[in-house]
Amino acid sequence: MANEVVLLDLKLSPFAARVRIALEEKGIEYKSKVEDLSNKSSTLLKMNPVHQKIPVLIHNGRPICESMVIVQYIDEVWSHKPSLLPSGPYRRAHARFWADYIDKKIYPIGRNLWASEGEVKESSKKDLIQCFKILEEQLGDKLYFGDESFGYIDLALIPFYSFFYTFETLGNLCMVAEFPKLVEWGERCLQKESVSKSLSGQKEVYEVILQIKQKLGIE
Repeated sequence: MANEVVLLDLKLSPFAARVRIALEEKGIEYKSKVEDLSNKSSTLLKMNPVHQKIPVLIHNGRPICESMVIVQYIDEVWSHKPSLLPSGPYRRAHARFWADYIDKKIYPIGRNLWASEGEVKESSKKDLIQCFKILEEQLGDKLYFGDESFGYIDLALIPFYSFFYTFETLGNLCMVAEFPKLVEWGERCLQKESVSKSLSGQKEVYEVILQIKQKLGIE
């Protein structure tokens, strides 16, 4: 059976970036089909009828949805390549916990930071700073969250490195001063080709966020 891999994609999406990195890490050939979320394709509506959002991995005609679910699927199906999840039940559970923390905190709080004003914005800024403090403590002096090698937690978080400039500029904070270890970690991850070719530039993300703010009527 042909091993056809298609990704319903969106360049600036941090969630789609996770899947692109996982595919690159495993050396999997795939076809990227970029979606227009203002005019969703019939393929997207068919393959993800519940949430109708990207990313969707279509493997031999069968869809898998939700970014970290897709990453786990990739890790299990292409298990002959180096694993993205650590070995052992405890370390795997630990990695899934932190990936879930990143999902529930960084994107929603970060979005509130740039898509709100006044007290909500200030509250979001404080919450985001606290989240990054916790993550920096978790990283500690390790090269990667998975210790010596790039892994599941790193893959979950690194797409948000592209948003650091946006957080700094619109949140009036300095990432390298507040979280030097996280910034060093991000730069280290970017030295990996699988990461650098999968992420959008920080200024590129910022310009798109400004356009979204303008549409929302937010100063």
